[in-house]
Amino acid sequence: MAHRRASGKGSTMMGKTAKKPTRAEQKARRPHEILESAFEEFTANGYAATRVEDVAARLGITKGTVYLYFPTKDALFEAMIRHMSTPFTEILASVETLEGSYSERLRALLLLAHEKIADDRKTRELLRLTLAEGARFPHIVDRHYDEFIAPLLGAVGALVDQGVSSGEFRDGAAASVPEVVTSSVLHIAVMRLMFADRKLIDGAGFIEAHVDLALNGLLKHS
Repeated sequence: MAHRRASGKGSTMMGKTAKKPTRAEQKARRPHEILESAFEEFTANGYAATRVEDVAARLGITKGTVYLYFPTKDALFEAMIRHMSTPFTEILASVETLEGSYSERLRALLLLAHEKIADDRKTRELLRLTLAEGARFPHIVDRHYDEFIAPLLGAVGALVDQGVSSGEFRDGAAASVPEVVTSSVLHIAVMRLMFADRKLIDGAGFIEAHVDLALNGLLKHS
């Protein structure tokens, strides 16, 4: 028994000796922490009902600290939208690493988009927020489209065009509209926003079915 108590004390002492972040490290992380806190407040309450002091209270800081990094609530909201759009950039960064036939690359890209977008709570909540606040901030929504969504659609379109040029895909209607090829990702995200956990949605199965449908529309058949 004495040995067990000593071991437990040793573990506690080890936990206490964990390195504490330096002041510089804490300062470097502060904008990220503020944006994460802002995301939770904006998605829970909407833009109008969210107060900067509530964002600060989540972190145990003053609203003046928030204003050091983001001078207005509008600036905070816009920066938060950009911060939460990282899944789109991650998908775009992975496009160049895809291998195999164009069918295999397209399947892998859509499955990754499902994982990073439709299956991610924060990205779904970001979709809900942009739908709700789009009329108030059309310039922010348009910029989000231009910086993140349009490049993703462009990458899908380029992949399909390469498949057409190689002779693997046929040059039909499905090849000219990348929104159709990626529509399953948005469909699942909207379904999960509507029903949350009240309705079981097999997202991976849905994506596979859509990929099968899309490829049968794209592939050349002898």
